[in-house]
Order: sequence, then C-alpha cells, then structure tokens
Amino acid sequence: MNLLKEFSLEDSCSYLKDKEQTTHYKVIENCSKESCEELIERGFRRFGKMYFRPICSGCDECKSIKIDVENFQFSKSARRILKKAQDIKTYIQKPSLTAEHLKLFDKYHRYMKEKKKWDYTPTTAQNYHNSFVNGHHDFGYEVLYFYEKELIGVDLIDILPAGVSSIYFYYDPDFSKYSLGKLSLYKQILYAKNANKRWIYLGYYVKECPSLSYKAEYEPYLTLQGRPSEYEAFKWI
Repeated sequence: MNLLKEFSLEDSCSYLKDKEQTTHYKVIENCSKESCEELIERGFRRFGKMYFRPICSGCDECKSIKIDVENFQFSKSARRILKKAQDIKTYIQKPSLTAEHLKLFDKYHRYMKEKKKWDYTPTTAQNYHNSFVNGHHDFGYEVLYFYEKELIGVDLIDILPAGVSSIYFYYDPDFSKYSLGKLSLYKQILYAKNANKRWIYLGYYVKECPSLSYKAEYEPYLTLQGRPSEYEAFKWI
C-alpha cells in the first residue's frame, strides 16, 4: 500500500442538519484488495484513490454497517422484485466512463434534487473519473443495467476477499417500477452467496437520515464499534 497523503477536513455534516463533520482522508496510490478490506472493516469508504471515514468529536451517529450474507433470507417482496426484473440484463466489467454514464448520472441527481432535496452540482468527466474509475486496481467493478439497449443503472462495487463493498448506485428514474435500488442490492447479495462472500459492506447507516436509514431494513446486519486504527482489532456486533 503506497500512502500518498493523509489529512482531515471539517465541514457541515452531509447527513444531519446543524452538525459539523470531521472527515479523515487517506490518498492511496496502490492498494491491494486485502488492504482495502482492512480499511473497509475499520469504517473507511473508497471513492477513487481516496479512502475516508467520519471522525467527528462527540458524535457517532454514522455507523458502518454490513449485511450478513450467509444468514440473509430473501423475502416474498424481494423475490417479486427479482422476478419482475427478468427482462433487465446486467454486465459486470471494470469501471468505465462514457457519455451515457455522465448523462444518466446527471439525470439521477437532478431527480434526487427534486425528490429528496439533495444538493445538485453538475459533474464533469474528470470528477466522475476521479471518484468512480480511478483507483479500482484489481478489485473495483461496475455492474451495468440495461433495458433492451438502454443503460438504466450503474452499480459501482469492490469485490474483496470476504465481501462486496457497495460504493455507489445510480439509475434512470423513468424505470422506477423495477425498484432498481433494491434490485441492485439483491443482485449483490446473490453474487456474494454464489461466490461464498460473507459480507455486503453498505457504508454508513444514520438513523435520522432518510437517505441512509433504509439500510437497517436488510437484516441480519452488524455495525462497527468505535473507530479502530489500522493497528487495532475491529469489532462488529
């Protein structure tokens, strides 16, 4: 693992109103899948070459969460979603960047601005590349969702020794009848079961943040205790 730099930044909280946020960043040039998983197990997330986690003083509302794949059971609702999506094709490959990606990414975020009042800033090809294409090494992938020949969803994931890290998913809101957000997660779980992966790393669960609180619906799950350093043992319960 080649650590280029390490720093912390303070800003307004991305998840909770009227709170400040301190985030610890690591910029890593060459990271193995084993080292990536060690960081993920300690509460980090990866965007490109950037690994980060919240280290806010006096607040621990951001809980790293992972689904217990071995003991996960698909509900009737989940099976209906999977069955309904039989006409949707998926392809897995290394992360890429096309005009279709950028158009879909922009459409999704305009929609979320209206639906959930997300902040919206048009992305650039360079910004997208830095966040989702760069730094994938031999463990980062994208799962492309197609309806006929139309790209309707992109799921960015890391396939790690013990599990799948769910990085980011965006989709075409015109195809919301397929419950694409849930579908993408069910597809990850199916893959993990077939590949004998134990976990789906879902990032952060924040009880009072609607965009993140839904993650507790996917039981059984575990949450990380505290903020262990790379030199400390981690504990999930």
